[in-house]
Amino acid sequence: MQQNRYMPDTANAITRYFNKADQFEQQATLGQIVVEILTDGRSLNRKAICTKLLGRLENAADAKEENHYQTLIGLLFEN
Repeated sequence: MQQNRYMPDTANAITRYFNKADQFEQQATLGQIVVEILTDGRSLNRKAICTKLLGRLENAADAKEENHYQTLIGLLFEN
């Protein structure tokens, strides 16, 4: 059973992650991913974001798109 309780540490971590995405294209991609995760009824957390990004990376059409997703994944693991 999924619990939908507020977790300040998780929310703060995700907020910091979004603040690192300084380009419009990065923010747009993250926004799409958040919508997909929430539409699926899943909890929004780093693992869910990373899973979506890895799926997109796997299906990237070209090197530019791969770099875009790799950059976003890298932001997840920065301090």
